Amino acid sequence: MSAERLDHFMGRAVAAYYGSRDPFGAKGDFTTAPEISQVFGECLGLWAAVTWQLMGAPGQVLLVELGPGRGTLMADALRAAAMLPAFRAALSVHFVEQSPVLRQAQARKVPGASWHDGLESLPPGPAIILANEFLDALPIRQFVRRGGGWVERHVQDGAFIELPGGHPALPAVAPEGAVQEVCEPALALCTRLAERFRHAPGAALFLDYGPAASGLGDSLQAMHAHGRAEPLAEPGSVDLTAHVDFAACARAAAKAGAASHGPLPQGLFLQRLGLVSRAAVLARDNPRQAGEVLSAAQRLVAPEAMGQLFKALCLCHAGLPTPPGFEAA
Repeated sequence: MSAERLDHFMGRAVAAYYGSRDPFGAKGDFTTAPEISQVFGECLGLWAAVTWQLMGAPGQVLLVELGPGRGTLMADALRAAAMLPAFRAALSVHFVEQSPVLRQAQARKVPGASWHDGLESLPPGPAIILANEFLDALPIRQFVRRGGGWVERHVQDGAFIELPGGHPALPAVAPEGAVQEVCEPALALCTRLAERFRHAPGAALFLDYGPAASGLGDSLQAMHAHGRAEPLAEPGSVDLTAHVDFAACARAAAKAGAASHGPLPQGLFLQRLGLVSRAAVLARDNPRQAGEVLSAAQRLVAPEAMGQLFKALCLCHAGLPTPPGFEAA
């Protein structure tokens, strides 16, 4: 088999993986925040409602989710959005999803939504965009420092090989053997969103995992049945992800004219949105599930669980006031 650049390999593997299965939940390969607690989606629904008000409460607004999984997050968000009837009446729901299997699941959870293969087919106008664990699945390139220069990782016969290669984002100085990852689709996405927000008010909220600052390191990983797996074996059979370079995403958006807020730890962000208080109310009203409800909330916010590794980043129209959760301490 001829050598294939890592991002090409990853893109092909991820498309095959999501196009053939529902990987979420106890019977799948991993569990995401919306499946852990309904309060997560409810908080994001209220975040969207307040952000809509900050945008001037436009009479029509797109509520978009990138990589919406089973539709659980959006269903919970819409239930919370109903608390502000004017917002609920103004919004139309759009999913950016290519998997036919997951589109069916989303249609059952959120009837009346519209589906898109990418941002390009979204209607123009004001938009609020949610993306939970979306950027981490976008294909990355990996470069390795060798002998004072850089080479690029390719995949051949289930193993890495190194071939000549470079990229404008590579640092001039790095230790021998250091790995630099570049996620070109994530940077392009943030640039397109920034360009969209130049023409109409809008905001995009990303929740994902990775460091707050750009840096070196190999973060490519694979999950299968809630455990670690070999990333290069059997492409399409495991979940492939990499850490998100939030700082690079913010820089790409700023270069295209958008404002950015964060990244800040997911735990801090969700606590500022009232997730812990909402979970306490839910536990009080459902005493038989109280322990499960509170445990799920702690999993989302505790630093030793998802609260620190996961981050929140908002990209928005340059004139938009600071969105909820991102206020200075």
